[in-house]
Amino acid sequence: MKKLFALACIALYSITAIAQTLETEKDSISLDVMIGQMILTGIGDYSYLEKDANILDEIKAGKVGGVIFFEKNINTEHPKKQLKRTIDLLTEAATIPLFISIDEEGGRVNRLKPKYGFPETKQAGELGAMNNLDTTTFYANNTASTLNEFGFNLNYAPDVDVAINPDNPVIAKLGRSYSNDPKIVAAHAQAVIDVHRSNGVLTTLKHFPGHGSSKNDSHLGVADVSNTWQFAELMPYKYLLDSGRIDGVMTAHIINEHLDPSKLPATLSPYIISNILRGVLGYEGVVFTDDMQMHAISKNFGFEESIKMAIHAGVDVMLFCNNVPGNERRTPSQIHTIISNYVTSGEISVDRIQTSYNRIMKLKSTFE
Repeated sequence: MKKLFALACIALYSITAIAQTLETEKDSISLDVMIGQMILTGIGDYSYLEKDANILDEIKAGKVGGVIFFEKNINTEHPKKQLKRTIDLLTEAATIPLFISIDEEGGRVNRLKPKYGFPETKQAGELGAMNNLDTTTFYANNTASTLNEFGFNLNYAPDVDVAINPDNPVIAKLGRSYSNDPKIVAAHAQAVIDVHRSNGVLTTLKHFPGHGSSKNDSHLGVADVSNTWQFAELMPYKYLLDSGRIDGVMTAHIINEHLDPSKLPATLSPYIISNILRGVLGYEGVVFTDDMQMHAISKNFGFEESIKMAIHAGVDVMLFCNNVPGNERRTPSQIHTIISNYVTSGEISVDRIQTSYNRIMKLKSTFE
């Protein structure tokens, strides 16, 4: 009996020691680092990044988890040379690997244009109309291999919005949707995802829970799809989740009172992100916001308040691109301080930050 008791004590001690070790490791990750991983920013208006640029200091200080490139960051004289140099500088400044990201859907949403010496792309609408997966794969491989070559590891594509409204000014009218058939959308999205993965580039489905039925552009103001949204708009996410082919999901700044009776934009809605995306659909990965400075958010919710609401809604990475006209420039340090203050005041818990950090690091662990 004494021997059994002694063995039980040893086992209990071992379990306690392991738990304490795990807790120590958790505590060793500073709150500043965890918050920094939730912030993704534009790099400024640089097409030539100086070695003393503020963004590099912000990255070194751990205030940034990722960056996004726009066409204005492409040097017109030496586009490829300077793009590679810029990404190398950003990468070297980071202790934790950065999301080096870009919107490279193809067609109208295309930063790396042929006029700069990059491969030709096709818009989703054209590819969906052809409905030839080999063709979609060919153009996706052109894009993904180029992104890999220059050091990008995250593409905000494919767009899986279903073209419910053919007159949608920001989706169908721009050729960004593959089809009004969710199965065709999912099939082409799967081809794009697979070829990106084979090139070491992550993808992000957008814009959850569906922007394809909107009549308005959320860059410019509120887009309410309550009377136009259809359940079919969720189906591409369901199909791709079932196949295990989702790296990340980006939220839409759209209002849908049938999904959220409080009529909050999806980006700020616990109903839509935590209950539907994570609960009903079972998605456990990283949720990215669309640009928090788009007018649907910035003109209707205070800057600080929208950050708190987004985190409470369940997002993991917030984009502050400093690319929407009419918005004040925001630095990563300003955003970091706002989140830190919310944690200090108890309005956001450390555990909530830790949860997002864990999701982000799990996704980043796939980087080669």
